[in-house]
This record gives sequence, structure tokens and C-alpha cells, in this order.
Amino acid sequence: MIVAFSVTPLGVGEDVGEYVADAVRVVRESGLPNRTDAMFTSVEGEWDEVMDVVRRAVAAVEARAPRVSLVLKADIRPGVTDGLTSKVDTVERHLAE
Repeated sequence: MIVAFSVTPLGVGEDVGEYVADAVRVVRESGLPNRTDAMFTSVEGEWDEVMDVVRRAVAAVEARAPRVSLVLKADIRPGVTDGLTSKVDTVERHLAE
């Protein structure tokens, strides 16, 4: 499964990069395949381990912010691994044609 999620602290002002870094740090320390871009962090693994990482990432932000917003999108496809890379590779292959 791949989960793309965004954790946003509310009530802390406009500069939220420090708070978001706390969440991304949790993801990177998890050891699961992941990728962060300007809008979302994607993480790949089994349901329980991915959801645990999301929960802990939210908790890291929640520890310092009075309110937290979570946006989550999941691709639940049993038996597929390395989706973070293979999905992008497929698109790139089609673009190169």
C-alpha cells in the first residue's frame, strides 16, 4: 500500500516548515520507502506499519501545535511492492516515447 499524506499544524502562523519537518523525520526514521515533495509525503508498506507511521507523524506535530489537519490518500493494492518507484518509471517510459 502507498499512502500520500499531508500534516499541517494550525494556529502556529504561516511558517510551518519546522513542524512539517518533525512529521517527515518520523517517516524517514521508520525505514519504510518514502518520498516527500512540496505537497505530500508518500510512504509504502503494509497497512499496519504505514498507518502507525502516519499516526506517529501526526503526533509529532500535535505535540507542538494546538490543532492539526491531516489529508490522506491511499492506494491499497495487495501484492504490489516498490510502487513508489515503479509507478513513476511507467509514466516516464510513456513520456519518453
